[in-house]
Amino acid sequence: QVQLVESGGGLVQPGGSLRLSCAASGSIFSIYSMGWYRQAPGKQRELVASITRDGMTNYADSVKGRFTIASDNAKNTVFLQLNSLKSEDTAVYYCNVFSDSEYPGGMYDYWGQGTQVTVSS
Repeated sequence: QVQLVESGGGLVQPGGSLRLSCAASGSIFSIYSMGWYRQAPGKQRELVASITRDGMTNYADSVKGRFTIASDNAKNTVFLQLNSLKSEDTAVYYCNVFSDSEYPGGMYDYWGQGTQVTVSS
């Protein structure tokens, strides 16, 4: 069974930095994309950043220029570097993996359990 293990969350002051990591293990057929989502209390989950197996990246407007996503495809691992953190970045951050299926036209969607990022003085 596929598992996504996240690490790197914590408490940081405004303007500080964190680096999140997510390692996927188990029987993954072929990863299409990896990414990070976040959800703050009372708000919907939103895409923060994603990266495809070909290296194409996508960022939410609110984090462009501050966050950087990277991946190590050989290790099925994705990273998110969070710089210049603001209080509004406070949320639970979830790792996500989209995978191709062994069945033509199919796909799988995997989620981590989330890691808390709190930005406060």
